[in-house]
Amino acid sequence: MRRRGLLKAALGANAALGVPTLWAQNIRDVVLQHSGPPVTAINQIAEQASKDLGFTVRMQAVENADLLNRFLSQSSAIDVADVSITFMKYLVGRNVLQAIPRAKIRNLDQTIPLFVKGRYPDGRVASTQGVAPYTVLYVTGQDAKSFADGETEWLSGIPSVTNADTLGIRPDLVGRPVASWADLVDPMFKGKSALQDQPTVGVIDVAMALESRGDLKYGNKGNMTRAEIDKTINTMMEIKRSGQFRSFWTTFDQSVNLMASGEVVIQSMWSPAVSAVRARGIPCIFQPLKEGYRGWGYTFGMMKHLTGLKRDCAIEYANWYGAGFQGAVIARQGYYSAQPENVKKFLTPAEWDYWYDGKPAATDLPDPFGRIAIKAGEIRDGGAFWQRMGNIAVWNSVMDEDRYLTRRWNEFITS
Repeated sequence: MRRRGLLKAALGANAALGVPTLWAQNIRDVVLQHSGPPVTAINQIAEQASKDLGFTVRMQAVENADLLNRFLSQSSAIDVADVSITFMKYLVGRNVLQAIPRAKIRNLDQTIPLFVKGRYPDGRVASTQGVAPYTVLYVTGQDAKSFADGETEWLSGIPSVTNADTLGIRPDLVGRPVASWADLVDPMFKGKSALQDQPTVGVIDVAMALESRGDLKYGNKGNMTRAEIDKTINTMMEIKRSGQFRSFWTTFDQSVNLMASGEVVIQSMWSPAVSAVRARGIPCIFQPLKEGYRGWGYTFGMMKHLTGLKRDCAIEYANWYGAGFQGAVIARQGYYSAQPENVKKFLTPAEWDYWYDGKPAATDLPDPFGRIAIKAGEIRDGGAFWQRMGNIAVWNSVMDEDRYLTRRWNEFITS
């Protein structure tokens, strides 16, 4: 039988679970190199995939800024990757990614409509400020040279991980309730606030604060005009000169240490960083804010050089990736899967109730590495899945004026 015949014959009863039977003797020789940020490129995911699929997946964790550079300059050393939706603006049309045939992806029908149609389950149209996931999901054809205006049979990647980000706070140190993005720049927290040193994320967080307190009104906070960038950065410089910002962090560990030490009491933060602070026995809240969340997402992308059996294995790995196990691992640090119903069978009822349904934890709950991260009785900040994901104000973004923003941001950081 030809290789494709073997593949077809081997996808038996386990296919429904996203786990194929071994379909060829030489599958054992296949090795897939998977790169992603440290919060998603977790070794236990690769180990379980290798066990279930019969070929080897090797996981490599790379910080986001370095990851983009690697995609652009060393993509031949990577096979598959967790690709930020914002990175798609840099990668599609650059001969880095290959289009993925929609017909071969088994879990697309289980993917939340927010990613595939830009709508919520109740039919509401989601925010289009920033880079909304569905706008970079479809490409025009097999060559993956450009994004499509609507749905097509070719995907730039497969929706995988998502979350709704907000500010992290130390409830024991802030001294009063925090309910607005404007609190990030409130003089009450002078010298005790911090930003992520990433132009688009940092400037959007401050834009949320400035718009909330009435300084500026933006047409699209995720795609500012030059005039809006100038007004925002100039205001940020004034705020910086006043001594408002204690730090500008670039790595996960830096954000954790700033909050755990008490040097910072309010800052841009990631959900797993909040969990990491709590794991040290220190109070930390991913604070829901009245203006809504800053949303983001990742897709499972395949590099252009993949062909033949290795490409077929990558597609099987993609299907496994959305079948639930990976989503359960990342749920334990506060991230959501784009296929949440598939995750349910890999979580305990107590885990599902806490992470997705917004109910009090029935028992102590572990993080992805087995350490107790959530104590019995705790309730997830922000509540249930759609309470959070249903309130996205703006998405992470790459703006049309990205180069100009980066230049102005560097002026801000060095000022």
